[in-house]
Amino acid sequence: MSSVGVLILFAIVGAVICAKCRVPAGAVVFALVALVLFVATPAGQGLPGAVSSFLSTVDQSTTPALRHSAPTSSEAVG
Repeated sequence: MSSVGVLILFAIVGAVICAKCRVPAGAVVFALVALVLFVATPAGQGLPGAVSSFLSTVDQSTTPALRHSAPTSSEAVG
C-alpha cells in the first residue's frame, strides 16, 4: 500500500497537466482519482465524516436566514 502515495502524486500531476492543456474533463477525472485514492488511505478515512459535519453545520446556520425567521431561544447563540 506504500505506492498509493505515488499514485496520488501522479494523479495530481495529471490533473495539473490537463488543466494547463485546457482539457477540463481529463483534469476532473484525474482529480477524482486522486481523491478516491486519498480517501482509501488511513490518513484520508476521516475526510467523508469531516465534510459531512461541515455541511451539516453550514446547513444548520443558514436555514434560519433562508426561511427569513429569527432563531428560537434554543438555537440562539450565547
